[in-house]
Amino acid sequence: MRKTKDLSAARAQQPQASRPKAAASNAESAELSELRPGQSIELLKELHILTRDGRLNQDSRRKLKQVYHLFNFIEPLLTELATTDQGPTLADHGAGKSYLGFILYDLYFKALGHGHIYGVETRAELVDKSRLLAQKLGFERMSFLNVSVAESTGADELPARIDVVTALHACDTATDDAIAFGLQKQARAMVLVPCCQAEMAACLRQGKALQLSRTPLAELWRHPLHTRELGSQVTNVLRCLYLEASGYQVTVTELVGWEHSMKNELIIARYTGQKKRSASERLRAILEEFGLDKALGARFGLKPEARDTQVAVELVQD
Repeated sequence: MRKTKDLSAARAQQPQASRPKAAASNAESAELSELRPGQSIELLKELHILTRDGRLNQDSRRKLKQVYHLFNFIEPLLTELATTDQGPTLADHGAGKSYLGFILYDLYFKALGHGHIYGVETRAELVDKSRLLAQKLGFERMSFLNVSVAESTGADELPARIDVVTALHACDTATDDAIAFGLQKQARAMVLVPCCQAEMAACLRQGKALQLSRTPLAELWRHPLHTRELGSQVTNVLRCLYLEASGYQVTVTELVGWEHSMKNELIIARYTGQKKRSASERLRAILEEFGLDKALGARFGLKPEARDTQVAVELVQD
């Protein structure tokens, strides 16, 4: 009993300042334990994922969780492609502040000793900041282009072939532009998280009255909220079919839990060279069912069918 009293007295005599300091140190250690081994603390502070005193807030923890989860999918693809002293090369579209690019470089490319990351972003101020940060950290095999996803296809700064294409939350048709980029650059893998698709919904709204009289399926997009949701769903289905028709094996999964982001669909495509004719046929059938084959067929790689071409030729001859 006396020993317990002595211990309590000793604690009472302990300087008050040392207790918060020890608690803060334990909290910081717990937060740092969430980071990947070898992760640069300086980088995370520069990206404002960690505060200057090395802490994680709720928003940065959510952002870091998303990037780490995406890294888990991308790292095996990079490892498969890192078979030469040159590759792999990766183009990150809609890079923003380049969280993904910098963390990929820090955790993978830095130790690999070769390979290159290209960040594509339309906001000049973010491109300038990314260039300065890469220079400050000595990330020499990172380049940043101030162009749109569509413009990047013809950019001289990019090589003729890119191994991996990523597009994290690329809005509306930017995801389609990233797919078109990947096809032209003969990408061996694409990792896509689509966001805010509006083009399909706009097309569905235009012909809504006609479609309601033609098919009961039009009830699926009669209400404006359903139009937007269905447009997003159908767009991603068509993207997957387009990739399969172009020779890719496609996997669709969640990026993180829905509580973290509503834009949560992750599309992973690996090139196999086996083009699925059935995927192309189903893609065309879906577009025709929704009355969108003429408006969006070209976007998904569909050529006019022979009968349409013959009608056009006859009209020209008349």
